[in-house]
Amino acid sequence: MKELRDRVAVVTGAGSGIGRALAERFAAEGMRVVVADVDEARARETEALLKGRGARTLAVQVDVQQAAAVEALAARTLEAFGAVHVLCNNAGIAGVARASWEVSLEGWEQVLGVNLWGVVHGIRTFVPIMLQQGTEGHVVNTASMAGLMSLPLLSPYHATKFAVVTISESLHMELGMTGAPVRVSVLCPGFVRTNIGQDSLNDPRSGPGGGVRRRRDPRRALLGVQPPRAGGGGAAAGRVDRRRPQPGSDAAS
Repeated sequence: MKELRDRVAVVTGAGSGIGRALAERFAAEGMRVVVADVDEARARETEALLKGRGARTLAVQVDVQQAAAVEALAARTLEAFGAVHVLCNNAGIAGVARASWEVSLEGWEQVLGVNLWGVVHGIRTFVPIMLQQGTEGHVVNTASMAGLMSLPLLSPYHATKFAVVTISESLHMELGMTGAPVRVSVLCPGFVRTNIGQDSLNDPRSGPGGGVRRRRDPRRALLGVQPPRAGGGGAAAGRVDRRRPQPGSDAAS
């Protein structure tokens, strides 16, 4: 997309971290921004931040695991702004660092529900709207370096991020076949200092014995690194380099 001013962006997981950074950059470009997050208080914080900078924005509480909730998000977006031009399927949780066979069924379902089904629901709900508009649009799916390489103890997380990468590539080709002016990017960041580890633990969807519970960021527990903080880098999204890095001293860069 060449023109962003007055266009509409929808960002899930926008209450903090990469999602908030995306929302901030879109607002700085003059876009109208829908701030979606399962944590309504955080969504309101991002909304207030953007409004304080003069942006037109709307906060919506949404659980991306639920198709009906994502459909309601689309309806709220159209009611408020009349269109959607950029969709960022960004909401995600990490889960708990455990061996694959030790993760509870609920733990598997929660990580797949947010990280994979959240992207699926976003695509199925918003892409038809974007196609019907007939204008330039862009879908940004947040995957991870965990979708390009495998490490132990986070199998559910890796599984979802590999899936998001290939879904994004397929969607890119499918939209190209239609000739539609809607493009796709998949964002594959390395370790970034966000709330993803804590959010996996504090997620209001979590119940007792669900396999997501309070502990430090599982990425740091695994590799002993402190990720850089999200923000400041803007809303960058790139194509996937299919060369897969191998675990080693540079794996967390």
